[in-house]
Amino acid sequence: MTFLSPGRLWLLLAVAVLAVVYVGMQRRRSKYAVRFTNLALLDKVAPNQPGWRRHLPAAAFLAMLGLLVVAFARPTDNVRVPRERATVIVTLDVSASMLATDVEPDRITVARGAAEAFVDKLPAQFNVGLVAFSRAASVVVPPTTDRDVLIRGINSLDTGPGTAIGDGITTSLQAIAALDAQAAVDPPPARIVLLSDGANTAGRSPEVAAAAAAQAQVPVYTIAYGTEDGVVEINGEVIPVPADAPTLREVADATGGRAYEAASGEELREVYEDIGSSVGYRLVKQDVTARYVGFGLIVAFAAAAASLLWFSRLP
Repeated sequence: MTFLSPGRLWLLLAVAVLAVVYVGMQRRRSKYAVRFTNLALLDKVAPNQPGWRRHLPAAAFLAMLGLLVVAFARPTDNVRVPRERATVIVTLDVSASMLATDVEPDRITVARGAAEAFVDKLPAQFNVGLVAFSRAASVVVPPTTDRDVLIRGINSLDTGPGTAIGDGITTSLQAIAALDAQAAVDPPPARIVLLSDGANTAGRSPEVAAAAAAQAQVPVYTIAYGTEDGVVEINGEVIPVPADAPTLREVADATGGRAYEAASGEELREVYEDIGSSVGYRLVKQDVTARYVGFGLIVAFAAAAASLLWFSRLP
């Protein structure tokens, strides 16, 4: 535990001084406690003494002061905060073939729009990450609940050569496994949404990556963009880039997901409807002043109740 205003803890010395003064006064009082030489008569005319109970209200009062001083110093502590662990990774193909205009205005623009629509419809508490792949794959945005960061990440993507679908899936699995400290032993419920034209040209094979996703129990939902007639112009050369929807369908089938062709975000509602929930915890340093104020009030009420019960007065 740390304090935002540790200098205020010096006030505890005042509490200690009060305790010393109280003990001193009680010792002084004991020297004059017996005023009668006839103790038998004193026992008959004097009421029963409260003994140790008379010190409890004072002790409780000093404890209350100590707790309030600690609260005044603004303590902070690591607090376990619940966090929804359900995770969706949007895996977007940014290869040059996605510039083909057989899907108007082009494949990449439509894919970006679908990704934004899908992210916008996801439950706010879900973690969403963004992976992009061309010749290689990378995590653009780690899983987060900040949708604005996701949208900016989607809009910032540039196209590049090559299409590594398998690497895109593998990198997505790695992003899921890095969600939190629990993920290694208690993987979060997760889904991958893969948007691509499906023509794999680099990296590991989609089949190998799909097998890894199936083993990790992470279904992959695929959206295929393009037609068999798609072409792109690179350095003045027109290159055919036919879409390969069957490859994406095989990936989806192998992992327990579903395959779509140029689907909308609305059709993907089942991706998160059956994802389930898993609540984990993260440590967050928070101001816990209220905790000590509460303890102080409890002690104060206890002191008041004891004093009323035993002495018919407030301390």
